[in-house]
Amino acid sequence: MAFRLLDAFQGLFDGKAYLHRNSTLGDHVAMHLFEDVHATGLSPKFNARVAAGAAVMNSANTQQGIRARRGDGTLGQIVPGAQARADAGYIVQRGPVATIEIGVEVKILHKAMIKQIDRVISDLTGQAATFRKRGGRPICVGVVGINRALHTTSYEGERPFPTDGRKHKHPIAEADEAERRLLTLAAHAFDEFIILRYAATNEPPFAFTWANAKATALDYGAALARIAREYDARF
Repeated sequence: MAFRLLDAFQGLFDGKAYLHRNSTLGDHVAMHLFEDVHATGLSPKFNARVAAGAAVMNSANTQQGIRARRGDGTLGQIVPGAQARADAGYIVQRGPVATIEIGVEVKILHKAMIKQIDRVISDLTGQAATFRKRGGRPICVGVVGINRALHTTSYEGERPFPTDGRKHKHPIAEADEAERRLLTLAAHAFDEFIILRYAATNEPPFAFTWANAKATALDYGAALARIAREYDARF
């Protein structure tokens, strides 16, 4: 089956420049996980609550009445009396949530991975703790993209900053160490920790490839199955 989250992630790079400072990109990727859980059909409880408008995605990724760090994707119990809103092309409706049932945090390590790895690990573990802060048993999902391109470019405005292999290391030189640290220091904070290995130079014609497309789909599909099973067990 096709997975919307994987397509959305690829769409950040394929045929266009990836702009790492766009803070909405993680939200865009995360929202598709809920659609994919529904599409598997493996959680009757999830699908029934979605159909009834009881479990909704919160577009602001916040819990009503609670001041806390926002995640990239939150789904939970709709606030009683609130009206769920359907958007074209999506099964899961939108609305304010009183609880968090599934929380998703997305990070993308495209360039300068080791330089930023400590901050990324802190952000990931901190967000997982925030999801759990107000009680309940939310399913916490981490999604991390790791670039494995031979070289790449980032942009500040229209100014390009290519890697040179010396002062600015190429992604392939840092990818394994970045993944090792993430698995050692961040993965434990999540119920599911999904690593998306890809290659994107972020240079014209802005091509994108998965490091191993079949393995990526299988690993993500297995994570969806576990999330669906866990949803039925917890909620």
